[in-house]
Amino acid sequence: MRITPLSWAALYGHEVVVELLLGRDDVDPNKPDNGGRTPLWLAAAGGHEGVVKLLLGRDDIIPDSLDRSDQTPLSWAASKGHEGVVKLLLACDDVNPNKPDNQGRTPLWWASCNGHQGVVKTLLGQDGVDPDRPDEHDETPLGRAAFGGHEGVVKLLLGRDDVIPDRLGRSDQTPLSWAASKGHEGVVKLLLAHDDVNPNKPDNEGRTPLWWATHYGNEGVAELLLEQDGINPLNSANWVEPTLVCF
Repeated sequence: MRITPLSWAALYGHEVVVELLLGRDDVDPNKPDNGGRTPLWLAAAGGHEGVVKLLLGRDDIIPDSLDRSDQTPLSWAASKGHEGVVKLLLACDDVNPNKPDNQGRTPLWWASCNGHQGVVKTLLGQDGVDPDRPDEHDETPLGRAAFGGHEGVVKLLLGRDDVIPDRLGRSDQTPLSWAASKGHEGVVKLLLAHDDVNPNKPDNEGRTPLWWATHYGNEGVAELLLEQDGINPLNSANWVEPTLVCF
């Protein structure tokens, strides 16, 4: 990996060394490694606030630089839950808080996926952030938070008027289906409290949230769903369990 002394120092959060190197005229503060990662990108990903401050204090720093996956320093800081770094980057006029990477995943998507409630709350407070933007697989921040069982993040997203709580994602699964399949009772309760959520909505194979819950033996979730109006406990879906064949 081609990496400069400044990048090494930024990667490990060595503020004094970074400051010394930035004082030289022959050091490029934006020089990327062979993965497109700049010193700022590396410092942000590592959560090194002091180094990030030093780099952002330069007039020649590019705060929204892209790596080879089109991820920005903000995306990485958000995905790792580094709230302080996220706030520093969002204070820059040149940082786009809704910038997607090459898979359509925004900083909010990454923070929601990994359950970083504080970062999600910060990003939702920014102008221009789409809280319901799907990635290239039609997975939204809410869907990923539901999949991961991140109740705090789900609450924040469901509190928005511009989030569709029953939006279809990959394979036409809803956030409720994902939560039911993983046995996340708290998330299931939050979603079922919304009038816009259909507790019996099937995916593209006819599998309902109840089907997913029973398939994986999630008894608590199954009980919650069976209490809902409109639930069809006899749904058989269009999906068949594969069998072993001897040749």
